[in-house]
Amino acid sequence: MNDKKEKWLKAYKKSKFREYSFDSASGRKIEPLYTDNDISEEIGYPGSYPYTRGIHPNMYRGKLWTMRQFSGFGAPEETNKRFKFLLDNGQTGLSTAFDMPTLMGYDADHPISDGEVGHCGVNISSLKDMEVLFDGIDLSKVSVSMTINGPAIIIFGFYIALAIKNNIDLDKLNGTLQNDILKEYIAQKEWIYPPNESIKIITDMIQYCCENVPKYNTVSVSGYHIREAGSTAAQELAFTLANGFCYVDNCIQAGMNVDDFAPRLSFFFNSHLDFFEEIAKFRAARRIWSKEMKRRYNPKNPKSLMLRFHTQTAGFSLTAQQPENNITRTSLQALAAVLGGTQSLHTNSMDETLALPSEKAAEIALRSQQIIAYESGVTNTADPLGGSWFIENLTNELEEEAYEYFDKIDSQGGVVEAIENSYFQREISQASSDYQAKVDKKERFIVGVNSFIKENEKVDIPILEIRSEVQSEQIERLNKVKEERNNQKVDQLLKQITQTAEDGENVMYPIIEASLEYATLGEIVDAMKVVYGEWTENISI
Repeated sequence: MNDKKEKWLKAYKKSKFREYSFDSASGRKIEPLYTDNDISEEIGYPGSYPYTRGIHPNMYRGKLWTMRQFSGFGAPEETNKRFKFLLDNGQTGLSTAFDMPTLMGYDADHPISDGEVGHCGVNISSLKDMEVLFDGIDLSKVSVSMTINGPAIIIFGFYIALAIKNNIDLDKLNGTLQNDILKEYIAQKEWIYPPNESIKIITDMIQYCCENVPKYNTVSVSGYHIREAGSTAAQELAFTLANGFCYVDNCIQAGMNVDDFAPRLSFFFNSHLDFFEEIAKFRAARRIWSKEMKRRYNPKNPKSLMLRFHTQTAGFSLTAQQPENNITRTSLQALAAVLGGTQSLHTNSMDETLALPSEKAAEIALRSQQIIAYESGVTNTADPLGGSWFIENLTNELEEEAYEYFDKIDSQGGVVEAIENSYFQREISQASSDYQAKVDKKERFIVGVNSFIKENEKVDIPILEIRSEVQSEQIERLNKVKEERNNQKVDQLLKQITQTAEDGENVMYPIIEASLEYATLGEIVDAMKVVYGEWTENISI
């Protein structure tokens, strides 16, 4: 220890300290000071392997991140109107939220759908709904993200069918399908088929897109929901990347070349409460992915080594108490994502603990991104926090911890086996309990919830209400579709889907054919269930 640091340490130990936990949000011990002695690895340059500092040499001097506000509610007409409002206000990409029946593969008229149609996103039961959803929007010019997993192949089939009907070249379609079923078993719990069968479906989609839709990101490997379920930053990082490697392994086993599909894989991370830990997490993710892709698969295309990611601010961190405070929380989380080098960003609205975002709240959330982009100055140089002793140390620590989790997952037999024996679920459950215990003990402050509480608070912000007529309108449209289509041909195509699944062939092609004839979401789901079956979680955690 040099004389200056020793002198500082003596002064530090004599100082008075406030009663507060200085650990990170994930429980990581944070040292009171970091110096050059805490950096053990050359950090390199933006745009250069292992991409710790970003995947592009010029980063945001070349292109800003895509501002992609998550939108979807009620009937397709209403979401279409919100899409156009956001595009008119400077949004540069669309991100589609679907309601629970759609996410679970049920049509609007299914008994299980009753009372849920249009309530947590837009309802889509057939190509007809998709036509209304994107009416007046040129899919060849707008990047479209769709957040759906279990029945993703069918919703994507509707999307492809819509492009075909509108004479849009498929190689012009640009966007991202979430399509990450592994994190559903781990965290979000919206699945239909068993894990191995679901991975086969995803592999079919990746293969189809490689051959027909080269600009579309076929999977958005998602840590967001893992973090929302209560994981630590290191767990989010490790579990997400492990899922990504699992998809790569399955595609290669299906006979695909890594360079044909890896450049179109993307990731989706949470930007949580701890500002610096989140920035370090994004940097570690890029470095680990590039190193492991090179070591495991030896790709020839440098883009196969580049981790590209979308970020959403932490819904978990939003509070119903003093909801205006959520604007500040979200802005800080968005800034962390930008300083971490995100390619795409969604900022949560202040009212999302109370309802789906109102138009005004969504506009404020979008403006937060625009202020960061155009007023803050943080986009003027690449990786402005690179070289920070604190940031570099955190990046190294998160990388090391992720590798420890990789070893534990491998010891379980791999990702699918770890899902089946509930390893991920137990780890997240424990982390969530630990965090909540700290909140309960006031070892972590949440403004307006366990500190700085406002007595007799009255929340006075406009709330979006879903029209009660949405369900009946959607069922009426669905009935009309079934009356007007060629039902004999639909039945034949549904049988073809079942036979294709039975033969182990690519089910994407017959799904598109059935979509063009207005087969419904639920009908196609059921046609595949005949072969793939359903899955029930082992809940012994």
